[in-house]
Amino acid sequence: MQDRDLYNQILGLRKPWSVLDVDLDAMAGQVTLTIGLAAGAELACPDCEKARPRYDARLRRWRHLDTCQFQTILEADVPRVECPEHGVKQVRVPWAEPGSRFTALMEAVVIDWLRAMGAISAVAKQMRLSWGEVDSIMARAVKRGLARRQRVRVECLGVDETSFQRRHEYVTIVTDFATGTVLHVADDRKRESLASYFRSLSRHQLEAIESVAMDMWGAFIAVTREFVPDADRKIAFDKFHVAQHLGDALDRVRREEHRKLLEEGNDVLKGSKFLWLSNSGNLDPAQALAMDAFQNMNLRTGRAWALKESAMCIWHYVSRSCAKTEWAAWLSKAMRSRLEPMKKVARMIRTHLWGIVNAMALRTTNAGSESVNAKVQRIKRTACGFRNRERFRNAIYFHLGGLELHPAVSG
Repeated sequence: MQDRDLYNQILGLRKPWSVLDVDLDAMAGQVTLTIGLAAGAELACPDCEKARPRYDARLRRWRHLDTCQFQTILEADVPRVECPEHGVKQVRVPWAEPGSRFTALMEAVVIDWLRAMGAISAVAKQMRLSWGEVDSIMARAVKRGLARRQRVRVECLGVDETSFQRRHEYVTIVTDFATGTVLHVADDRKRESLASYFRSLSRHQLEAIESVAMDMWGAFIAVTREFVPDADRKIAFDKFHVAQHLGDALDRVRREEHRKLLEEGNDVLKGSKFLWLSNSGNLDPAQALAMDAFQNMNLRTGRAWALKESAMCIWHYVSRSCAKTEWAAWLSKAMRSRLEPMKKVARMIRTHLWGIVNAMALRTTNAGSESVNAKVQRIKRTACGFRNRERFRNAIYFHLGGLELHPAVSG
């Protein structure tokens, strides 16, 4: 009797449910709790919550938190009712959510461990579960959280893609800049990847969007123009992506010049990659002196570096007219530089200048999306990679989606 009363208190059971029997198998390291429903208890359809007649009962089992290091199992003959509106349905139990093989308290603890530890394998070992069992708890938590998510007004969006498994496989991630929350995760980086998010928004939500920061990917540009009103004044190609293209062009100039100099027996550029690609404002005194020495050598790499630095200085302007004037001057200089990698970037900037000017005028940056991208990569490393896209998507939502993940019941 005392054992049953104890477990009634532990599980928080109230009439008409109660613990009928406690069976301890010390050799197997397991406690089995048999839970029963009081005779004559009223049964209700879980969908309409109306009283319905009993149809039959089926034995169900759930894993609970360990008791004194003994694995604890709940089992009960759970009635099913026959509802004229919804058919034959299993009644709800107060200790677990429908379809789960774990009690709500067990799921809540696993969710908390996953948030703290990140790796499914580590949590599985800690909780004495299989990898698949922990993964199923995560998947249910994400489904639950997405179903609970309310429609919100989002003014500043970030759209970015991150690699999945192999180099040219991507997922598209939409972020709310105000909260840093991941709003949407979709396979690939195609039109549909972003269109599926915009289609989920109401007309008022679309009209409330003030800026959409992204890279210069044509599919994202086209679909944003299709859904977001006045998109050509809201799409922003931020400083990070422009700097990335300029840095890549600079490095191509450096590699080409380094190869030619080595053929002449000159290794002056050897080991200088980091110096050229660093932000000039972050150089220490020794690095600044080395850069001054390079600038006095009349190197092609030095001219490319100067173009990159001068482009970054333009980002201080917030006036659209001033920004356009400064970029026009820079583009003219870049096109006369006789540095083909820099000229290629200049042509790209000229084509997308409208979005770059938007980013400057709106003071939009994609740093939030890049931060999320970095966190996503850490999630992937912690999990030692994902072979299943759905699991990768769930992990992103679980850790970065700002979702309410815990079960509604707390038996």
